[in-house]
Amino acid sequence: MSGLIARKVGMSRIFLKTGEAVPVTYLRIPANIIVRTKTKEKDGYNAVVLGIDPKKWKTRKGNEHTRYALQKEWTVESLDGLNPGSEVTLEIVPAESQVTIVGVSKGKGFQGVVKRHHFTRGPMSHGSHHHREPGSVGMREEPARVLKGKRMAGHMGGEQFTMKNRPVLMSDAAKGVLAVKGPVPGPVGCAVYVTVESVSKS
Repeated sequence: MSGLIARKVGMSRIFLKTGEAVPVTYLRIPANIIVRTKTKEKDGYNAVVLGIDPKKWKTRKGNEHTRYALQKEWTVESLDGLNPGSEVTLEIVPAESQVTIVGVSKGKGFQGVVKRHHFTRGPMSHGSHHHREPGSVGMREEPARVLKGKRMAGHMGGEQFTMKNRPVLMSDAAKGVLAVKGPVPGPVGCAVYVTVESVSKS
Protein backbone atom coordinates (compact mmCIF):
# COMPACT_ATOMS: atom_id res chain seq x y z
CA MET A 1 0.00 0.00 0.00
CA SER A 2 1.14 3.53 -0.71
CA GLY A 3 -1.80 5.62 0.51
CA LEU A 4 -4.05 6.41 3.46
CA ILE A 5 -7.13 8.46 4.29
CA ALA A 6 -6.43 11.06 6.97
CA ARG A 7 -8.30 13.83 8.76
CA LYS A 8 -6.85 17.29 9.32
CA VAL A 9 -6.25 18.21 12.98
CA GLY A 10 -4.71 21.66 12.63
CA MET A 11 -1.43 23.54 12.26
CA SER A 12 1.44 23.94 14.70
CA ARG A 13 5.23 24.01 14.51
CA ILE A 14 8.13 21.65 15.09
CA PHE A 15 11.62 22.63 16.18
CA LEU A 16 14.40 20.90 14.27
CA LYS A 17 17.72 19.89 15.78
CA THR A 18 19.23 23.07 14.37
CA GLY A 19 16.71 25.16 16.33
CA GLU A 20 14.72 26.15 13.25
CA ALA A 21 10.94 26.38 13.73
CA VAL A 22 9.07 24.71 10.87
CA PRO A 23 5.28 25.05 10.37
CA VAL A 24 3.51 21.70 10.14
CA THR A 25 0.01 20.36 9.73
CA TYR A 26 -1.01 17.47 11.96
CA LEU A 27 -3.07 14.69 10.37
CA ARG A 28 -4.95 12.04 12.31
CA ILE A 29 -5.07 8.61 10.69
CA PRO A 30 -8.33 6.81 11.51
CA ALA A 31 -8.73 3.07 11.03
CA ASN A 32 -8.20 2.51 7.28
CA ILE A 33 -10.03 -0.73 6.54
CA ILE A 34 -9.74 -2.55 3.23
CA VAL A 35 -13.30 -2.60 1.91
CA ARG A 36 -12.62 -4.56 -1.27
CA THR A 37 -9.90 -5.32 -3.79
CA LYS A 38 -9.71 -5.24 -7.58
CA THR A 39 -7.71 -7.79 -9.53
CA LYS A 40 -5.97 -7.58 -12.85
CA GLU A 41 -7.83 -10.62 -14.14
CA LYS A 42 -11.29 -9.22 -13.41
CA ASP A 43 -10.89 -5.43 -13.47
CA GLY A 44 -7.75 -4.96 -15.59
CA TYR A 45 -5.58 -3.65 -12.74
CA ASN A 46 -4.76 -4.33 -9.10
CA ALA A 47 -6.25 -1.87 -6.63
CA VAL A 48 -7.32 -1.58 -3.01
CA VAL A 49 -10.33 0.41 -1.79
CA LEU A 50 -9.91 1.83 1.72
CA GLY A 51 -12.75 3.03 3.94
CA ILE A 52 -12.96 4.94 7.22
CA ASP A 53 -15.56 5.43 9.95
CA PRO A 54 -17.63 2.26 9.42
CA LYS A 55 -21.23 2.16 10.58
CA LYS A 56 -23.12 -1.11 10.95
CA TRP A 57 -26.85 -1.70 10.97
CA LYS A 58 -29.26 -4.59 10.56
CA THR A 59 -32.17 -4.94 8.19
CA ARG A 60 -35.59 -6.28 9.13
CA LYS A 61 -34.47 -9.73 8.03
CA GLY A 62 -31.51 -9.59 10.39
CA ASN A 63 -28.85 -9.11 7.73
CA GLU A 64 -25.93 -6.96 8.87
CA HIS A 65 -24.54 -4.29 6.57
CA THR A 66 -21.59 -1.91 6.86
CA ARG A 67 -21.46 1.58 5.41
CA TYR A 68 -18.25 3.64 5.32
CA ALA A 69 -18.29 7.42 5.65
CA LEU A 70 -15.59 7.76 2.97
CA GLN A 71 -13.85 5.46 0.51
CA LYS A 72 -10.81 5.89 -1.71
CA GLU A 73 -9.07 3.64 -4.23
CA TRP A 74 -5.32 3.18 -4.64
CA THR A 75 -3.59 1.23 -7.38
CA VAL A 76 -1.09 -1.36 -6.11
CA GLU A 77 1.42 -3.64 -7.79
CA SER A 78 0.57 -6.71 -5.73
CA LEU A 79 -2.34 -7.77 -3.52
CA ASP A 80 -0.22 -9.99 -1.26
CA GLY A 81 -1.32 -9.52 2.34
CA LEU A 82 -4.05 -7.04 1.38
CA ASN A 83 -7.23 -8.87 2.28
CA PRO A 84 -10.70 -7.33 2.67
CA GLY A 85 -11.42 -6.54 6.31
CA SER A 86 -7.78 -5.99 7.31
CA GLU A 87 -6.45 -2.60 8.44
CA VAL A 88 -3.71 -0.47 6.87
CA THR A 89 -1.66 1.38 9.48
CA LEU A 90 0.54 4.46 9.48
CA GLU A 91 3.68 2.30 9.24
CA ILE A 92 3.59 2.68 5.46
CA VAL A 93 4.34 6.42 5.88
CA PRO A 94 7.66 6.68 7.75
CA ALA A 95 9.26 9.93 8.85
CA GLU A 96 11.49 11.81 6.36
CA SER A 97 9.46 10.50 3.44
CA GLN A 98 7.81 12.55 0.67
CA VAL A 99 4.03 12.44 0.30
CA THR A 100 1.38 13.88 -2.00
CA ILE A 101 -1.73 15.24 -0.31
CA VAL A 102 -5.05 15.77 -2.09
CA GLY A 103 -7.77 17.79 -0.40
CA VAL A 104 -10.60 20.24 -1.00
CA SER A 105 -10.04 23.86 0.00
CA LYS A 106 -12.33 25.78 2.35
CA GLY A 107 -15.54 27.01 0.74
CA LYS A 108 -15.92 30.80 0.83
CA GLY A 109 -19.30 31.06 -0.87
CA PHE A 110 -20.09 33.82 -3.39
CA GLN A 111 -17.41 36.53 -3.20
CA GLY A 112 -16.62 39.73 -5.04
CA VAL A 113 -13.57 40.57 -7.11
CA VAL A 114 -11.69 42.26 -4.25
CA LYS A 115 -11.60 39.15 -2.09
CA ARG A 116 -11.67 36.56 -4.87
CA HIS A 117 -9.06 38.07 -7.22
CA HIS A 118 -7.39 40.70 -4.98
CA PHE A 119 -8.59 43.65 -7.06
CA THR A 120 -7.68 47.12 -5.76
CA ARG A 121 -10.69 49.04 -4.49
CA GLY A 122 -11.46 52.63 -5.45
CA PRO A 123 -11.28 55.66 -3.14
CA MET A 124 -13.65 55.53 -0.20
CA SER A 125 -14.21 59.31 0.06
CA HIS A 126 -14.54 62.55 -1.96
CA GLY A 127 -17.82 61.47 -3.55
CA SER A 128 -16.43 58.37 -5.24
CA HIS A 129 -19.03 55.83 -6.35
CA HIS A 130 -16.42 53.17 -7.16
CA HIS A 131 -15.48 51.26 -4.01
CA ARG A 132 -15.42 47.48 -4.45
CA GLU A 133 -16.89 47.16 -7.95
CA PRO A 134 -15.10 45.25 -10.73
CA GLY A 135 -15.07 48.24 -13.12
CA SER A 136 -15.25 47.81 -16.88
CA VAL A 137 -15.82 44.22 -17.98
CA GLY A 138 -15.89 44.54 -21.77
CA MET A 139 -15.83 46.70 -24.91
CA ARG A 140 -18.79 48.39 -26.61
CA GLU A 141 -19.28 47.85 -30.33
CA GLU A 142 -16.46 45.37 -30.86
CA PRO A 143 -16.68 42.60 -29.74
CA ALA A 144 -19.82 43.72 -27.83
CA ARG A 145 -19.53 40.96 -25.26
CA VAL A 146 -17.56 39.93 -22.20
CA LEU A 147 -14.49 37.88 -23.12
CA LYS A 148 -14.19 34.38 -21.72
CA GLY A 149 -12.02 34.01 -18.65
CA LYS A 150 -12.73 37.50 -17.32
CA ARG A 151 -12.06 37.65 -13.60
CA MET A 152 -15.39 38.47 -11.99
CA ALA A 153 -17.36 37.75 -8.83
CA GLY A 154 -18.43 34.17 -8.25
CA HIS A 155 -18.06 31.04 -6.17
CA MET A 156 -14.80 30.95 -4.22
CA GLY A 157 -13.12 27.94 -2.65
CA GLY A 158 -14.32 24.37 -2.52
CA GLU A 159 -11.77 23.29 -5.15
CA GLN A 160 -9.55 20.22 -5.16
CA PHE A 161 -5.87 20.92 -4.58
CA THR A 162 -2.90 18.58 -4.87
CA MET A 163 0.19 19.28 -2.75
CA LYS A 164 3.15 17.32 -4.11
CA ASN A 165 6.45 16.33 -2.49
CA ARG A 166 5.53 17.37 1.05
CA PRO A 167 8.13 16.23 3.64
CA VAL A 168 6.92 14.16 6.59
CA LEU A 169 8.62 15.47 9.73
CA MET A 170 6.94 13.16 12.26
CA SER A 171 5.11 9.85 12.03
CA ASP A 172 3.75 8.19 15.17
CA ALA A 173 2.10 4.89 14.28
CA ALA A 174 1.14 4.19 17.91
CA LYS A 175 -0.89 7.41 18.21
CA GLY A 176 -1.91 7.50 14.55
CA VAL A 177 -0.63 11.04 14.03
CA LEU A 178 1.31 12.44 11.08
CA ALA A 179 3.06 15.81 10.81
CA VAL A 180 3.50 17.20 7.29
CA LYS A 181 5.51 20.33 6.52
CA GLY A 182 3.46 23.31 5.42
CA PRO A 183 -0.29 23.86 5.06
CA VAL A 184 -2.88 21.33 3.92
CA PRO A 185 -6.07 22.37 2.09
CA GLY A 186 -9.41 22.15 3.83
CA PRO A 187 -10.93 23.01 7.22
CA VAL A 188 -10.17 21.25 10.48
CA GLY A 189 -11.66 17.77 10.51
CA CYS A 190 -11.83 17.37 6.74
CA ALA A 191 -10.60 14.23 5.01
CA VAL A 192 -7.45 14.29 2.86
CA TYR A 193 -5.73 11.59 0.83
CA VAL A 194 -2.06 10.89 1.59
CA THR A 195 0.04 9.03 -0.99
CA VAL A 196 3.68 8.08 -0.38
CA GLU A 197 5.93 9.18 -3.25
CA SER A 198 9.41 8.38 -1.91
CA VAL A 199 10.94 6.97 1.27
CA SER A 200 14.24 8.12 2.74
CA LYS A 201 16.96 5.46 2.69
CA SER A 202 18.79 6.89 5.71
